[in-house]
Amino acid sequence: MRPMVDGLELEVRDGIGTLTLTREDTLGSLTFDIYRRLVDLFAELQDESDVKVVVITGRGRGFCSGGDVHDIIGRLVTYGPTEMTAFARMTGDVIRNMRRLRKPIIAAINGMAAGAGAVIALAADLRVAARTSKIAFLFTKVGLTGADMGAAYLLPRTVGVAKATELLMLGDSVGAEEAERIGLFNRVVEPDELMPAARGLAERLSSGPSFSLGMTKELINNGLSMDLNSALDAEARAQTICMLADDFKEFHASFVDKRKPTFKGK
Repeated sequence: MRPMVDGLELEVRDGIGTLTLTREDTLGSLTFDIYRRLVDLFAELQDESDVKVVVITGRGRGFCSGGDVHDIIGRLVTYGPTEMTAFARMTGDVIRNMRRLRKPIIAAINGMAAGAGAVIALAADLRVAARTSKIAFLFTKVGLTGADMGAAYLLPRTVGVAKATELLMLGDSVGAEEAERIGLFNRVVEPDELMPAARGLAERLSSGPSFSLGMTKELINNGLSMDLNSALDAEARAQTICMLADDFKEFHASFVDKRKPTFKGK
């Protein structure tokens, strides 16, 4: 993979790629360079055999506070419609490539996830949060539509239309326990337990049948816009492929031998 940029670090260990937003002084805010690198990185990770699961987190008190006020907003206000549209599409490409990645992504939310940071957390497959963290889709508070980077598509499908409307229109921050109650966060833990909890989930997934997990994510994505009959047909075809794969045979062999299966993603 290409090198990282300032404000972004990637560590790969034991099949887990831990992606950290490191701009502590601005609560993990995003720059143009970070946005561009995230777009490319989530595409590159598909072909990285050493990475089976991705964990994304922040450093310090913030997960990600969204676009940097000076580096991004300060420049955007000088742009015309062509440049503005190119930027908006680039930010959407981050989410598009996160959802296209046929590997699980876990957001380990260590602090405030706001604006673009909230949507990045939302686009992950699982969200584990520190009890002290908060999330806010605050686009309307800065004079923008709450429907940004796929938020109006993903959020209603996560928390329901009524709650998504409230969160996107009001832009208020939501505490971790409330976010867990409404189904936005999967798990809430004490701050010092956050990374062990996220890594524990990542280890379970990385030792699992990666081909089948990727197929599951692809079908979840596709199923969001399918009717029931189309979904049943797509799932039948996908399950046939998985039943023909080596991992399914490995499960049977391990069950007969009374041992733990060793999945190889084939």
